[in-house]
Amino acid sequence: MMRLRPAIVFLFLALASLPARAAEDTKLPYFASMKGETTNMREGPGADSRVKWVYHRKGLPVEVIASFEVWRRVRDMDGEIGWIHVALLSRERMAVVKGEGQAGVHDRADAKSDVHAEAKPGAVGRLEHCAAASCEVKFDGAKGWIDRTRLWGVNGGEQF
Repeated sequence: MMRLRPAIVFLFLALASLPARAAEDTKLPYFASMKGETTNMREGPGADSRVKWVYHRKGLPVEVIASFEVWRRVRDMDGEIGWIHVALLSRERMAVVKGEGQAGVHDRADAKSDVHAEAKPGAVGRLEHCAAASCEVKFDGAKGWIDRTRLWGVNGGEQF
């Protein structure tokens, strides 16, 4: 009986950690961002799957749409879908400026407030807050509110 006790304790600890890991992806889809400067998107969930795309942009957001073990099926802002290892992703919320022309970075969530900076399409920033019509984004050189229709990396109606 003494030999079984360590095995039972180990099994209990292993099973106790499962709900926490499973709960991480229960609310699909969600947005994540790329941890490193180089990230491979693969055709399937495995290191032996062919590399579909190589991203060279830290912080680039992706939408996680499915999970399989340590792999996440993601969609990028261009609609490309593939698999990325979970170790290469962060739960830090980032956004990309989209659309034509520069986006005004406002002092407040009010679109009529002063514009103190401009963000070019393709600029990546950290999402701080999102209200109904705009999100507060922190870029390297500026922080302020941008119309949410100009951002990719946040769902319609999502507020935080």
